[in-house]
Amino acid sequence: MMDVFAAFNADVATQPQWIQVWLNVLVGVLALSIPFSFVRVEARWTLLGLVVGAGGIMFLYSQFGYSRILGLGHVVAWTPLVVYLLTRRSSWQVASTWAGKWIVAAVAVLLVSLAFDYVDVIRWLVGDRA
Repeated sequence: MMDVFAAFNADVATQPQWIQVWLNVLVGVLALSIPFSFVRVEARWTLLGLVVGAGGIMFLYSQFGYSRILGLGHVVAWTPLVVYLLTRRSSWQVASTWAGKWIVAAVAVLLVSLAFDYVDVIRWLVGDRA
């Protein structure tokens, strides 16, 4: 399993700088679900989504290598997560809590990521296997 992580990280390191920065922002924001999970159910679900999404990516990477199909791991894990989070937006308490502010940031990065992921999966399905 460590070989898969090492190979994945090596492939990510060959990507343009903006992709590497984006992945660091994405992981950084979603990793904040760990401390917020002690106080918010939304953070616990986000942490689960992060783990399932990362696991899906690693499984897909082990089967297909570094290609557009990797976005499927996020699409499957994060689409229901975003729907869930948006249905709870009346309880976010954005103005009064740091957790509420974090949820807004988490939903924003999830939506941006999903936009890239859906495009990548569709492109892979129509034959762009790069």
